[in-house]
Parts: sequence; C-alpha cells; structure tokens
Amino acid sequence: MSVLSLAALSLTVLITSFISGILGMAGGMILMGVLLAMLPVPAAMMLHGLTQMASNGWRAWLWRRHIDWRVMGGYVLGALAAISVFFGIAIVVSKPIAYILLGLTPYVSYILPQRLALNVDRPRQPFLCGAVCTSVQMLAGVAGPLLDVFFVRSQLDRRGVVATKAMSQAFGHLLKVIFFGTISYSAVGRVGDGLSIGLVATCIACAFMGTTLSKSVLERMTDANFRQWTKWTVFSVGTIYLLWGTWQLLRQS
Repeated sequence: MSVLSLAALSLTVLITSFISGILGMAGGMILMGVLLAMLPVPAAMMLHGLTQMASNGWRAWLWRRHIDWRVMGGYVLGALAAISVFFGIAIVVSKPIAYILLGLTPYVSYILPQRLALNVDRPRQPFLCGAVCTSVQMLAGVAGPLLDVFFVRSQLDRRGVVATKAMSQAFGHLLKVIFFGTISYSAVGRVGDGLSIGLVATCIACAFMGTTLSKSVLERMTDANFRQWTKWTVFSVGTIYLLWGTWQLLRQS
C-alpha cells in the first residue's frame, strides 16, 4: 500500500471511529465500504474487524459503568451459536453482494412490523440479537444498523446504548477476525493475506484516537438528538452502498 493510500485509510479510520464513538454505529459501515474498495473481501473483513474491535473495545472501556451485562450474556450465547453455523458452511460473498447487504441492513432493520418489534429488554431478545447480528456481520462485515433496532425501543439512555452496543460489537468483530482469518489460512496458508503489521497497528492507533475524541461530544448530546442523527446517518450511507453494489452487480452481468 502506498504512503498516500495509507494516509487516506488512516484518516478514514480516525473519522469513522469518531462517528461511531458519538452514534454507537455508522462509522463501521463507512469504513467497511472503503476497505472493500481497497482490499480483497477476506483481508477487508479482517482489517475492519481488528480496527473495529479496538475502537469498540476502547469505547466499551470508556463507558464500562453503563454496560448492561444481562443483555451481553444473551448476546454472546447467540453470537456463538451463529458463528458455529458459519464455520460449517465457510461462505464468503462477492464485493457487490457485500455492498448490497450493507445497504439493505438499515432498511430491513426499520421496516419490521410492530408485532415483530425487536427490543433487548424483552426475554430471549438478546440471544436473538447476537445470533442475527453475527450472521449479518459475517456476510456484510457490519451489523450496526440491525443492532440499533434492538436498542432503539429499550429503556437504556444514550450512554447505556453506546456502551452495551460497543461491548457486543467488539465481541462480534473478534468472531469475525477469527472466522476470516481461518478462511484466509485455508485458502493461501497465511492469516490476513494482503495485510501488514504496520497497516494494522496504524489503523488501530487511529481507532483509539477517534474514539477518545468522541467522548466529550456524546456527553453534550441529548438522547433525542442522538437517536435522530443515528437514523439519518445510517439511512444515508446505506442508500449509497445499495446503489453502488447494485451498479457493480449490473456491470458484471
């Protein structure tokens, strides 16, 4: 990777980690799209997973007092159930399909009828959240918009939402790194083909910086503004990815 590309990617990681630190999501969607444009799918998934694991893990630590551990327990069990299935089928989607899945995620998560409304406050919903979000994460790379719909009706305030989502996403990205690392090793005999230690370290450092800078901004936001900006951002980014993936798919046909 050239110096210019590395600088551009580092800035992207910094900005997207800052966005995720404020909204609890959206930054990962933007970063995933950029990485898919620069790297093969397995390498993009791994670098995204490592970067977001650092970003979300640090964010979870900063807001650790607000994590809902009841939700986390169910989420972890659901995530482990889902990843066991994916290890059995070992599927990797193409770039256009990954973009389309990224774009569809916000829409699917918000059009569910009221009778099927998702809410982590309800019994068994944290397990469902972990299973569904991990499955989407293995296919599209991110599941932030879908994860958000499980929290949007909960009684948690913005700090609780950001903290619990950060912890769950950090765990989900850890599973993603393990899964695609295994895929990469099986295919070429190396883990993270196309990635270097310097690239990974730089991205992680930028993720820490962006997350740290976002903390003071979240403190000044209201819960209403937090939810409004989250919804507007993920729908805008999702629409762009949906159109881009569809166009790429049509070009290949």
